[in-house]
Amino acid sequence: MNTASTKRGMLRRHLWTALFVLLAVAAASWALPRALFGPIVPVVSVVQRDFVQSVVASGRVQAPHRIDIGAQITGTVIAVPVAEGQIVRAGQVLVELDATELKAALQQALTAVAQAQAKLRQLHEVQAPVAEQNVRQAQTTLEHARTQQRRNEELFGKGFIGQATLDDSRKNVELADAQLRAAQRQLESARAGGSDVALAETALAQARANADAARARLSYATITAPVAGTLIGRNVERGDVVQPGKVLMTLSPSGDTQLVVQIDEKNLALLASGQHAIASADAYPGKRFDATLAYINPGVNAQTGAVEVKLDVPDPPPELRQDMTVSVDIEVARRQNAVLVPTDAVRQPQSASPWVLRVVDGRAQRAPVRVGLRSGGWSEVLEGVEPGDLVVPAGVPDVVDGMRVRPRVDAASPE
Repeated sequence: MNTASTKRGMLRRHLWTALFVLLAVAAASWALPRALFGPIVPVVSVVQRDFVQSVVASGRVQAPHRIDIGAQITGTVIAVPVAEGQIVRAGQVLVELDATELKAALQQALTAVAQAQAKLRQLHEVQAPVAEQNVRQAQTTLEHARTQQRRNEELFGKGFIGQATLDDSRKNVELADAQLRAAQRQLESARAGGSDVALAETALAQARANADAARARLSYATITAPVAGTLIGRNVERGDVVQPGKVLMTLSPSGDTQLVVQIDEKNLALLASGQHAIASADAYPGKRFDATLAYINPGVNAQTGAVEVKLDVPDPPPELRQDMTVSVDIEVARRQNAVLVPTDAVRQPQSASPWVLRVVDGRAQRAPVRVGLRSGGWSEVLEGVEPGDLVVPAGVPDVVDGMRVRPRVDAASPE
C-alpha cells in the first residue's frame, strides 16, 4: 500500500511539474516575441492614386430660384427705372442712389493722385537736376576755398598776412566742405531709392488706393441686375433712404434649375465659382446628376455660421421637384497620383508641425509630414512618407517613437 501510494504521489508531482512547464512554455512563447519584437499593432499602408477633395452639403431645389438685391451703402434713392414683373438683362440698372457726395469724394481722391504724381515728377525733373547742380557748385566752391587756403598759408609763411586771415580761409574750407556734404545728401534723397522719392512714391500709392476706394463706393450707388431674369419683388421707391442689409428687389433669374445649399463657413476659402459638383435628391439617392457652383453669398449667417451657395443644374432629371432635399458633393480640388494616408493617422494635423508614426525595420519612428488636401477621411501628404510605407493610426494606444512593434496591415483604400 505504501509503495502504491508513493507511486501515485510521484505521478501527481510529475503531472504538476509537466503542467507548470507547459504553462511556462506557453507564457514564454507569448511574452518572448512581445519582449523581443514588440506588440502587434494595426497599421495602414500609404497609398498613391488620384484624389479629389470635396465639400459635402445638403440643401434644397429652387426652381425658379430667387436672388435678393440690396444696397451696399446707405443712400437716398433717386430713380427706380424698372417695375415689378419686368424682365431685365444682366447689368441693367435697377436702382440709382444719390451719388453727389461720392462723386465729389472721387474727384478729391483723383486730385490727390494728380498732386502726388506731380510731386514725384518734380523730384525727377526738377529737384534731382537742381541737386546735381548744387553738388557741382559746392565742389567748385570747396576747390576754390582749398586753393585760397593754400595760397594764404604760403603768404602767412612769408609774413604777408596775419593769423586771422589764415583762420578765415580755413573756416571757408570747412564751410564749403559742409555745404558739399549737404548737397550730396539732397541729391541722394532726390534720386531713385532716396528718402524723398520713397515718400513721394508712398504718397502716390496711398492716393491711388484712396481713389480706387472712392471709385468703388461710387459704383455702389448704381445697383444693377447680377443676371438676367424677372423681377418678382420690389420694395423700394424714389426718395427712400436705403441701408445695407435691406432687400430692395427680388430677382428670379432666367436659366437652369438651381440648388441652394448651406456650407459651413470654415470651407468658404475652398469654394470658387465654376466648380463641378455631383448631386442627388434624397428621394432618389441612386440618381446622381451634375451641377456647377454659380453663386456664393457674400454674407455669413451669424446664427448658424453657414454660407448660402447656389449651384446651376444644366440638365435636371425629370423627377427633380421644387424644394426637394438634395445632397451635394462639390469638387474643390483634384490631385493626380497623390500620396494618401488616413486622416486619423496624422498626429496634430492642425498644428504647424504635423507628423505620423511610421514603421521602419520593426520600430515606430516619428516622421514629420507636410499635409495637402483633406477629404473623406484621407489626407494628401506632400512630404514625409512614400507609397507603401506603413503608419500607425493615432487611435492605437501605447505606441511611441522608437518602440519595437510588429505591424498588422489593416485593409483600407480611399474611395
